Amino acid sequence: MPSEAQPLAGAVIAFDLDGTLVDSAPDLVGTLNHILAEEGIAPLPFDQGRSLIGHGARRLLQRGFEAQGLEVAPEALEVLWLRFIDHYNLHSADLTRPFPGVPESLEALRAAGARLAVCTNKLTRLSTPILEALDLARHFDAVIGADLAPAPKPDPRHLQFAIQAAGGDIRRAVMVGDAGTDAGAARAAGTPLVLVSFGYTEVPVRDLDPDRLIDHFDDLLPACLELLLRR
Repeated sequence: MPSEAQPLAGAVIAFDLDGTLVDSAPDLVGTLNHILAEEGIAPLPFDQGRSLIGHGARRLLQRGFEAQGLEVAPEALEVLWLRFIDHYNLHSADLTRPFPGVPESLEALRAAGARLAVCTNKLTRLSTPILEALDLARHFDAVIGADLAPAPKPDPRHLQFAIQAAGGDIRRAVMVGDAGTDAGAARAAGTPLVLVSFGYTEVPVRDLDPDRLIDHFDDLLPACLELLLRR
């Protein structure tokens, strides 16, 4: 039962990773440009590369080549993806950093009694090393990438599985993300949705109609409290 000291006891807060907890664009764009350079193709400007993030490494590669006027055959894309993963796994925390307020917010949520999960379409084996390198892994009860879920976001089963893996119940949970995949999973699961305003999304974040939109992680704990009390 929640108490005055731990008002979020029994609740699970599930987080997207890229664009929500961490600003991983520098290392993702860096790896994309590394692959382009190996293929003799000019690199993309950072801001252009950042705008392509959000649908996994294969799609990032495909869009990166398309941005340079090139198409990649499916069999070639698979080889490029494997090279991307190998390089990225060695450099995924070179420049990646938590967004401002993330460590403090996670500490506050834990102190309030919440259990925490990562629910990301990134592969689990790529996600966990980033969390460990940034000293964030210790806060999480479960890290569920697309490879461990029954189906990736926006399928609600991904979110449901992550919440269950963290020891929680879908009826007392909140999804925190930055993009349409997070919004889709939360809506399909009937879970309150908090979106951040600074992530990676093609659709304007306000158009995704979150229950709460936050500009800084300082605002997350009160948002979660309010949304869970309403349930």
